[in-house]
Amino acid sequence: MQVDTWMSRRVHTVKPHDTIAHARALMEAHRINQLPVVVEGKLVGIITDRDLRDAFPSVFDSPIEGRRKPKPPGSDPAKIQVEAVMTPHVLTLTSKDNIVEAARMMRRERVGAIPVVDHDRLVGILARSDVLDAFVALAEADPKLSPEGA
Repeated sequence: MQVDTWMSRRVHTVKPHDTIAHARALMEAHRINQLPVVVEGKLVGIITDRDLRDAFPSVFDSPIEGRRKPKPPGSDPAKIQVEAVMTPHVLTLTSKDNIVEAARMMRRERVGAIPVVDHDRLVGILARSDVLDAFVALAEADPKLSPEGA
């Protein structure tokens, strides 16, 4: 089975100069954990929910009982650009890669999604949920693996 059978073709993306506040809003709105970073359709990085958690100021930076702690310069999410916190060297797949090898890569590298790139263009993304969908389809197709066959 190839990646293109299971990947999501509708990929939400950001640009390097978008703010991390914008990236976070996109992730929340679409309930996703990764956003490929693209320039004119070419993948230049990825930003994850973990990157954003690490970049956003902590609740401990907020005023506590009338005491104000000065915020470090540049800690406003509306001013920090994606390129400052993204991962620039991204694991990628091609649409013709094998789904099993893709799943092994995701597990080995401990990532929740891998962008799919063909001919230097972002064409999709394979998320953990896509791999689970493939597993379920295989299990349902094989009577030995389905709950009814047990």
